[in-house]
Amino acid sequence: MRKILIALVTSLLLLPGIVAADGILKPGHPERYIVKQGDTLWDISSMFLSEAWRWPEIWQVNPNIANPHLIYPGDEIRLRYVNGQPQLSLDRGDEGRTVKLNPAASPHVKVKPSIRTEPLTSAIPAIPLDAIASLLKGGRVVQQETLENAPHILAGKSERLIFGPGDEFYARGDWPAGALVYGVFRPGEVYVDPETGEVLGYEAQELGVAAILRSDGDVVTMRLNSIKKEVRIGDRLLPTEERRVESIFYPAAPATSVDGVVLAVFGQATMVGKNHAVAINRGMTSGLSVGSVLAIYKKGATVRDTVAREQVRLPAERVGLLMVFRVFDKMAYGLILQTKEPVRVGDLLRNP
Repeated sequence: MRKILIALVTSLLLLPGIVAADGILKPGHPERYIVKQGDTLWDISSMFLSEAWRWPEIWQVNPNIANPHLIYPGDEIRLRYVNGQPQLSLDRGDEGRTVKLNPAASPHVKVKPSIRTEPLTSAIPAIPLDAIASLLKGGRVVQQETLENAPHILAGKSERLIFGPGDEFYARGDWPAGALVYGVFRPGEVYVDPETGEVLGYEAQELGVAAILRSDGDVVTMRLNSIKKEVRIGDRLLPTEERRVESIFYPAAPATSVDGVVLAVFGQATMVGKNHAVAINRGMTSGLSVGSVLAIYKKGATVRDTVAREQVRLPAERVGLLMVFRVFDKMAYGLILQTKEPVRVGDLLRNP
């Protein structure tokens, strides 16, 4: 009888349904899903997994597919079990296929040049990139002296005070050798750690891009190529960054213990929700990197214990997740991927 029980328990442990009980698979998950236009990898992972950021743990790279980490509309995501463990695998659809033509293999086929019009399909992003596009490409967090010591717009031609695309102006300052294209910046928010009072960085708001036309000592003539906001006399100039803009993210928990807060929310709001960006008071020095996932917690209320006759802070409650998409030395930008309640400045951040 004892042997029968042992055999029964062993067989149950090998069943896929039991494997799902470890918590990685979401109850009621599908066995397959066809990727659609507008999907994100995070949305798809949320269908299969209880914690979407853990998708790399069970993603099975198919060596027969070129770029198996890129997923296109029409691709099929399948849940399979290998040695009793769940794995997500990819079956490529027509949109993501690479077709190689070899006319020499068919000598009787006459090939003529022609024009074919068809939609260009891109791989789906890990997160909604349109929500963070401006913060991915523009804006910086710098030291105070960076903007204070940067060249500035001195005057405009025809006595202009505000400049638009194509306008020429004069700028003055100490110019780094070799740089011909500059971003136009204006001081923005000063980020101060609410816990320590330390200044974490100074926001440099990007206004546009300008190029040097002529130089005469420390005064140069420049043309404004493009703008995001109006450019004025006194705005600062910094050489354009040689920085790779990340568009593919691999979410993962931080390797070190992180305990931080939401420092600021972007936009004209005091509280934000899913797919909104926030600034946080932890960065590379705290072990964060692009793709780091953090849990968002609401501070517990302070209540009076009528028995002990004292004030007691209730435990913090987890309400959502964010992922770091741009990281600086002492702070970072994160995108809220899910939340049950609006996120405010001061909400807590911890390892997921």
